[in-house]
Amino acid sequence: MKRFTSAIAISAALFSTGAQAWEATEGKPYDGETVHVLAVKSSQFEAHEARLDAFEAATGIDVVYDYVPFPNMKEALTTEMVAGGDYDVVSIMDQWVPSLSLLVQPIGDEIAAQGTNLDDFPPAHLRHGMLNGELVGLPVRGHVQLLFYRQDLLDQAGVDAPNTWEDVVSVAKAIQETSDAAGIALPYGKLNGQNLMVWINLLWGHGGDLFDEDGTPIFTSEAGITATEQYISMLRGEQIAPAGSATFVEQDAVNSFKQGNSAMLPVWWWVRSQLTDPEQSRITPDQLGFTSMPSVGGAAKTTFTNTWVFSVTEGADNKGAAAEYLGWLTDPALERDVLLDENLDEVVSVHFSNLRDDEVNARWGGMHSAAADALANAEGMEFGDNWPRVSEILETAISSLASGEETDTAAALNHAAEEIKRIR
Repeated sequence: MKRFTSAIAISAALFSTGAQAWEATEGKPYDGETVHVLAVKSSQFEAHEARLDAFEAATGIDVVYDYVPFPNMKEALTTEMVAGGDYDVVSIMDQWVPSLSLLVQPIGDEIAAQGTNLDDFPPAHLRHGMLNGELVGLPVRGHVQLLFYRQDLLDQAGVDAPNTWEDVVSVAKAIQETSDAAGIALPYGKLNGQNLMVWINLLWGHGGDLFDEDGTPIFTSEAGITATEQYISMLRGEQIAPAGSATFVEQDAVNSFKQGNSAMLPVWWWVRSQLTDPEQSRITPDQLGFTSMPSVGGAAKTTFTNTWVFSVTEGADNKGAAAEYLGWLTDPALERDVLLDENLDEVVSVHFSNLRDDEVNARWGGMHSAAADALANAEGMEFGDNWPRVSEILETAISSLASGEETDTAAALNHAAEEIKRIR
């Protein structure tokens, strides 16, 4: 992670300006210009669009949004990179940033002029706006994992919410002794790398990582083997996951929890609204508890993350106006306004100042504070151009161990490492 740490240190030194709110550039230098935005379909981004009047009045800039459904977004971005010319600003998911490097351009100087405080972004999110040590995008949408649990079942078993993964096992067993619910719902099946998202937390917790600085697989280390065996043991050894979990994908695990068949669930924070929705869940709000993701032993807590950054395209006609828009879009005050809007159900925050905000946490029951605890230590993933294939290889290894098709953990991980070496 040294290259990433260095990049963040450099960017913080160059661009951090203190906790200043965005202000329009004096004199409206971009008056009459238009910024065309290509964004993935999201109610959060639509909430931003609904607030554009103030920005347009302050700057004289017109902003025009086009939305694309998530399944079509990567193709739309690739087309824009190859053909170019239609959009000034685009939203990009973290995994796609490296392969779309020709689509975006550095924006460090322009963003510094907006008074943007990069230190307010968790490094796990901000890293995805960095390419080759330069700032090319800013986080606008980000997700973390939390551990949701049935408070009533924990009370019935006389146990507290787990703080470590070792606690998870003991709490799960206590719950299974006092109820019909399985201890914890986990995904082990194959679908878009979903069975990696808890495993990677365990890998980090044991001091391991996927790759070294040269991109060589190192998840075959003792830490990797221990993390993998710990993850699989919750299904096949400790038997605290529901029967059939070997084929569970994320939604199966979520459904198990919603239907009362499991007592704990590590999942993205945006799922919270599903968990107490009376039309799809048996869980009531007073039964639901949550905490940051458990740690391994005495290690610091962390979380796997998902991040969307907004970038200025290489072919942008109006780079200055586009950067002015990004300064407004990433203002913590705008994010806070959306978080506290009682007419919305938006939980996303990518600013420490909002994650630790008393009013935000009062509205969302402390969920953002729990996320801040995990994000304070989370470094995030380093995705490469071939991540989809890498992810497929890794999830196949985890699935084979969970199903019992493969029983030798070291052999399964070594086989995956050799496959990955051939494509990196």
